[in-house]
Amino acid sequence: MTVDVLLGLQWGDEGKGKIVDVLSPEYDLIARFQGGPNAGHTLEFDNQKYVLNTIPSGIFNEKNMNLIGNGVVIDPIILKRELDNLKSSGFDPVAAGKLVIARKAHLILPTHQLLDAASETKMGEGKIGSTLKGIGPTYMDKTGRNGLRVGDSMLPDFKERYDKLVAKHKSILAHYGEIPDFSEREQAFFDAIDFLRTIPQVDSEHFVNKYLQEGKSVLAEGAQGTLLDVDFGSYPFVTSSNTTTAGACTGLGIAPNKIGDVIGIFKAYCTRVGGGPFPTELFDETGEKLRQVGHEFGATTGRARRCGWIDIPALKYAIMLNGVTALIMTKADVLSGFEKIYACTHYKHNGEVIDYMPYDICGVPAEPVLEELEGWNEDLTGIRNPEEVPAKLMEYVKYIEDKVGVPVKYLSVGPDRVQTLVIK
Repeated sequence: MTVDVLLGLQWGDEGKGKIVDVLSPEYDLIARFQGGPNAGHTLEFDNQKYVLNTIPSGIFNEKNMNLIGNGVVIDPIILKRELDNLKSSGFDPVAAGKLVIARKAHLILPTHQLLDAASETKMGEGKIGSTLKGIGPTYMDKTGRNGLRVGDSMLPDFKERYDKLVAKHKSILAHYGEIPDFSEREQAFFDAIDFLRTIPQVDSEHFVNKYLQEGKSVLAEGAQGTLLDVDFGSYPFVTSSNTTTAGACTGLGIAPNKIGDVIGIFKAYCTRVGGGPFPTELFDETGEKLRQVGHEFGATTGRARRCGWIDIPALKYAIMLNGVTALIMTKADVLSGFEKIYACTHYKHNGEVIDYMPYDICGVPAEPVLEELEGWNEDLTGIRNPEEVPAKLMEYVKYIEDKVGVPVKYLSVGPDRVQTLVIK
């Protein structure tokens, strides 16, 4: 058996949570492999909306187990809040024995969030656009080899380890100015640590590989998007982890030859949150229409997302990096009513016309070369039969398939799990 991977091919917010929820009945294990509570995976079904930040999106399926992998950074306070909210909605994955956490996953401390905020303030207009959840500083401590891990919470000297790391953070914060009082959040942190100890902890590398050895199916769930990858995204306007297929290997403890299908999700248009390059961004009423019709506001932060037309060079780049074998197009319904839609096929950059993402896309703007396509007017949200999909939309799907060389297998026409069509 191999591990299938599902991840985003743009700048995040592609609808990964919904698709994982739809596909989860096909798998025995859903494993989140990177990122932290800066993710906002929104799921809708039975007239209810749920937003998950850390918990894998297969949690609502009765069949499968869910793993928070070692590549994830965990804020115990947010995780406890997530699980409390689920419990109040009638779902208790801990009591049901449906959730386990990797011992090697790193913990987000209250002072990590203070460092995050101080760093963004210091950068001024050049700030990254962090969610201020403490993600970056936590990964910095991980690579600096002095972070705290979930498994450390079970050790008798956990408080001493915590105090040592916090002392380091305070010394850094002192250089930024006055250190804010975080005593209330610190108390909440230790209360949440007590709760965290009630969730089964596993060595994710052994856990996942045992599933494979037993012939069981595994789906690795990514967060954010390929173009935010710390190595291959629009650096420095990126997240702090590897959001690509390679991140599934290091974020769960699986070998590269254990990767099976790679399912890439993209919107029928593009969005981005925070700073950084966005070649197809629309600053006019069309961009605002996409934002309002698509409800393009962050599930975690509430921030308005930047909106623009689909970017084919960026999509091809993401497909190449991840080894994508099948595509899923989401939010096709948002484009209904546009008489004309556009696709970026090339960039004008440094006096050249190119069809790839350049190294210095942050320093030298890339002007999009757009191709005009026919739109469609039909309301897609009530479609349940693929044969009812408008011909103009299928032409758009075929246009993208021809450009990127990978088939679009699923088409999403609304936020609910039932609004997902198999078209291949």
